[in-house]
Amino acid sequence: MRNTPTIRLPEDMVAWLKESSRRTGVPVGRLIRQQLELAKAKQGKQMFMRHAGTMSAPPDLSSRKGYSRK
Repeated sequence: MRNTPTIRLPEDMVAWLKESSRRTGVPVGRLIRQQLELAKAKQGKQMFMRHAGTMSAPPDLSSRKGYSRK
């Protein structure tokens, strides 16, 4: 598991990581790995898709009163 990527981060993100690490006692590398693992686990799981097919509306919104072109 010794693959070491190099990334460039803005100063504000580095400061946030160091502060989070200091506050929680979790090393910066572990914080980054945890966030990457979360992103990987959520990959392809679009939260808004749980609403697909649950809403009812006219099939053509232009058929609603006030939107038709006569």
